[in-house]
Amino acid sequence: MAEASFTTHSSEETIARGRDIGARSKPPLLILLSGDLGAGKTTLTKGIVSSLGAAREEDVTSPTFTLVHKYSGANLVYHVDLYRIGGFRDFETLGIEDLFSENAIVIVEWAEKLPLRSPWPALLIHLEHAGDDARRITVEEVPAAR
Repeated sequence: MAEASFTTHSSEETIARGRDIGARSKPPLLILLSGDLGAGKTTLTKGIVSSLGAAREEDVTSPTFTLVHKYSGANLVYHVDLYRIGGFRDFETLGIEDLFSENAIVIVEWAEKLPLRSPWPALLIHLEHAGDDARRITVEEVPAAR
C-alpha cells in the first residue's frame, strides 16, 4: 500500500490536489474521505470530479441533505455524504451497494460511517486542519479485495 502526505495552504491548492488525484484515478474506484467538519472534503472533491470530466468545479456541492449526487460527464462519479446517517437502517435506504455494479468512481464523505466492504480498489484520504487555511492531506492506496 502506497501512502503520500502533503499540506495545502488555500482552498485553491486543495482543489488542485484533488485534480491531481482525479487525473490518476480510473473507475472502478472507491474514494473514502475522512476529517472533521470544514477539513476540506468537499473542496478536494471539487478537484477530483472536475479532473475526471464528470462536472465543473462550481457544480460540485456537498450532498449533505440529498445524501448522493451523481455526476455523469466523461466519467460516472457518485458523491456520497454520510454525515446525517444515523445507523445501518438509514444507510440501507441509500442503495450504495448498487453503485458497485457500475463502472464508476464513488467518493464517500464521512467514510468512517460506511458499513460496507468494497470489492473495488480504494483511496483512503484523511484531511485535517493545519492552521488558518492550511490542510494536511494523507492519501493511502488500498488494493481491491480478492
